[in-house]
Amino acid sequence: MPQIKANRLTIEVEEHGDPSHPAVLLIMGLAAQLTHWPPALIDGIVDQGFRVIAFDNRDIGLSEKLHAKRALKPSRMALARLVGLKGIAPYTLSDMAKDAVGVLDALNIEAAHVVGVSMGGMIGQVLSADHAARVKSFTAWMTSTNNPKLPKPDPRIVQEVFSVRERPRSRDELIDRTVALWGLIGTQDAGHDMDQFRARIAASIDRCTYPAGVRRQVAAIIATGDLRRWTRRIAAPSLVIHGKADPLVPYHGGLDVAANIEGSRKEIIDGLGHDLPPKFLPKITDLVTGHLLSVEEKTASAKAA
Repeated sequence: MPQIKANRLTIEVEEHGDPSHPAVLLIMGLAAQLTHWPPALIDGIVDQGFRVIAFDNRDIGLSEKLHAKRALKPSRMALARLVGLKGIAPYTLSDMAKDAVGVLDALNIEAAHVVGVSMGGMIGQVLSADHAARVKSFTAWMTSTNNPKLPKPDPRIVQEVFSVRERPRSRDELIDRTVALWGLIGTQDAGHDMDQFRARIAASIDRCTYPAGVRRQVAAIIATGDLRRWTRRIAAPSLVIHGKADPLVPYHGGLDVAANIEGSRKEIIDGLGHDLPPKFLPKITDLVTGHLLSVEEKTASAKAA
């Protein structure tokens, strides 16, 4: 479909399924484009009677880039946050949550089921708290409350993910680096056909490579800080999914999300890393669709009563 205007930005959106069916809004994570959603997951949700909407977050993919806004390096952003400086990030996760609301507005969707992964799960927490009427249910996947007391990832992994290194000399080198990064943070023996996996990464790089936008997204996460003041206000039926082997966002983050949402359900999966791997996709698809169907059933029963 053509691009839409959401929260005064141009946002790239893709829709799947019957527009008359209940809507599911997918919110992707840091530096990841809407094309990162596995087709098998989308098809699995659509096959259960839902309309799926995916979009590129601001500053990534084919959505609008905020070229005029600059962000500090992550280390300097973290220091500024530590000493209490405010207003130094180009935008926050609250702004990105408003983008999601803008997508729903543009598509005339009153309320949707929200599924967010990693940074998308952080955006989803803010969205579910500040715009509760627009959220039928919430699924938080491999995400965190950003509680400063939670265990931290291995510093070497953080450095690999967020550090500014010399620019790759070629497209192939950038592809190699990206494949290696997913090997570092993702599920071991994930079940990928490596030729297809490399081709998907290459297609994503060709679609959009924009490091400045990633830095601004990182700044938004750091500037927003501890999310528990939002998480504790979430009333939507919530499912939390996290991998026990996640090296980038340790599973304690998922436990903290679940602990701060009253009545939430959590699923901690042994062996799952920080990715959307074929190895666990059938299980996760069943968890997500089961949650969505349960909420729809309860809503229908309440209306009939």
